[in-house]
Amino acid sequence: MDAGHAFRQFPAIRIHDHPASAFTGPDAIRQQFTRICQGRKRTIIVAECYPGVDQTELLALFAPLEPLEHIHSDALALAPEEIDAQIERDLTDDDPVFGIMTSRHLEEFFPAGNLERARHRIAAVRSGVILVYGVGASLVCKGDILVMADITRWEIQLRYRRGLSNWRTTKKDLPKNKKYKRGYFAEWRWADRVKDRLLSEMDLYLDMTAEKSPAMVTGDAYRDALRQVATQPFCMVPYFDPGVWGGDWMKTHFGLPENGSNYAWSFGGVPEENSLLLDFGKALVQTPALNLVHFCPRPLLGERVHSRFGAEFPIRFDMLDTINGQNLSLQVHPLTEYIQQHFHMHYTQDESYYLLDTQGEAPCVYLGVKTGTDPEAMVQALEHAQTGTAPFPAEDFVNRIPVRKHDHVLIPAGTVHCSGADTMVLEISATPYIFTFKLWDWGRLDLDGRPRPIHLRHGVANIQWNRNTQWVKENLVNQITLVYADEKGTVERTGLHEREFLDTFRVSTASKIPIHRNGSVHMMNLVEGSRAMLTSDQGQFAPFLLYYAETCTIPEAAGPYSLQALDGEPVKAMIACVRS
Repeated sequence: MDAGHAFRQFPAIRIHDHPASAFTGPDAIRQQFTRICQGRKRTIIVAECYPGVDQTELLALFAPLEPLEHIHSDALALAPEEIDAQIERDLTDDDPVFGIMTSRHLEEFFPAGNLERARHRIAAVRSGVILVYGVGASLVCKGDILVMADITRWEIQLRYRRGLSNWRTTKKDLPKNKKYKRGYFAEWRWADRVKDRLLSEMDLYLDMTAEKSPAMVTGDAYRDALRQVATQPFCMVPYFDPGVWGGDWMKTHFGLPENGSNYAWSFGGVPEENSLLLDFGKALVQTPALNLVHFCPRPLLGERVHSRFGAEFPIRFDMLDTINGQNLSLQVHPLTEYIQQHFHMHYTQDESYYLLDTQGEAPCVYLGVKTGTDPEAMVQALEHAQTGTAPFPAEDFVNRIPVRKHDHVLIPAGTVHCSGADTMVLEISATPYIFTFKLWDWGRLDLDGRPRPIHLRHGVANIQWNRNTQWVKENLVNQITLVYADEKGTVERTGLHEREFLDTFRVSTASKIPIHRNGSVHMMNLVEGSRAMLTSDQGQFAPFLLYYAETCTIPEAAGPYSLQALDGEPVKAMIACVRS
């Protein structure tokens, strides 16, 4: 495919029936707040903020109302040093990346006496506008108008890099990975529990993702928009990030802006990180895709999948680009019992590499240990490499598997692995996506000039030494079986391994082929052909165009559908679902 194909960096989802319910820009939003408060003797506005929302920018939206009382909920919480102390165990000081998934709730950080005094202040105001705003504002009272001020996680991460600190902490100027750690394991968990409750109650949803360009939609229209999304194929907004090993395939194929370095990752199928761009006709509202998972889990996932995972999206698609780049770090993912015992996660990061493209004479994947490897010798070599004594001789211990375009390599947790240079990988995996234990990073520094964290203790504890050369070739490389073939096309099962709960299928057609539903949400990427069409077999959704290398989600409630080739060009798509 050439650089001119139509990969969408900002795919919008058309929302029907609510053209007058959404507003863009500070002026339009201020006018709406003014209109809502007109004719009221006394109005209590509660604006719950997700951590990371710019509260100064938020306050400016309410300025024309001239509130008689401002109650900043952040100031009602425990002192930052007390919060730091309470969550110290969850964040574990011994590692810059990994913590323990917190079971705490935001309410635990707000003393009852502080909340009660705030309520007395509200009761004392008999007329005019009272504004309660900040993180935890909805804990003070529900108010007359409940606003959810939200922001996407990717934008929060970008703000961390620009200097934003975590919520209510004494630990300022932390490196970005430690800020992310506190967000991932603690802050976002508290905030999501609050937001999960507010999604069904809020009067207004306020998108604060784009600085100085807020958007707002009524709560009823927002909820209906999520219901619409949960019954049709959709693309999330992808984002791209540079990395020390990154390549230039995505720059070439996706038309990405020059960033001074290569892009390493593309995240386009991770609801916990990606966003949805809702098009209400006159306004675009960006919202975390996780909100859809929380509000519409059953139609999105399917009853069977929901019964197993709850309101959690279990499938993840992302891309790893090393074309004209370098090897990824040599790594291993935790076994199920290890991630449960050490990090309070329900399931682990089983994954696979689908080779979207390769180049050069010897593209490869490093996978499993070589037959005859002495575990003690390999661990000793890894330890020496960390001290700088000598580089780790990876090819003495780890299988180097040649790969080419459309190969599929399976990577159950506990398998040593990494993709080599000159590969473009579609990574298909379970959702717990940050639990990568790096064993060796080829002696590199990160883009910020610092060593990348190595997790040898965690990693060594999870290496499955019996996954040797023969086992890898017999169980993990191109385990492809034909499921179906006729004049319409073929369906091949390409994995995953029996230890992994995902199934993956490659569908090929030059015409139109029906896709079997198995009671599960599907995630799809078009891996061959410039574009294809998804059509509903029962007329439930409008025809949906999918372009080369784009990832889309097909909710279980979308019903039976077909993949259709266009312009006489054969297409291939990779589909992942939860195994029956």
